[in-house]
Amino acid sequence: MTIRILLADDHAIVRKEFRALLETHAGWKVCGEADNGQEAVVKAAELKPDLIILDLSMPVMDGLRAACEIAAIMPAVPILIYTEHSYWEIELEAKRFGVRRVVSKTDGGGELFSAIESIF
Repeated sequence: MTIRILLADDHAIVRKEFRALLETHAGWKVCGEADNGQEAVVKAAELKPDLIILDLSMPVMDGLRAACEIAAIMPAVPILIYTEHSYWEIELEAKRFGVRRVVSKTDGGGELFSAIESIF
């Protein structure tokens, strides 16, 4: 079974690195990328991924607002927020918007892998 992932981050280099990291895992495939939250909402509806990973801080629409809009149209699709910030307030707010987990960008992907594996 292949898990199709939509990845949204406003930094192309970060997207490229995370894509390469995610696709080292057998069965995970990045099916699309977005560089802001608004584009992530559109691509989520268009691509119908199995998992959505959103950066918290993006232009046009941030990750929390995008998560809220995506959860409204695709409530069964798990959403993860990844961020350089780690505040418990962000995690509490994110859960209200339908986010399954908030993970740190700074740990080299270990926490992200664990979060994804715990969902599937």
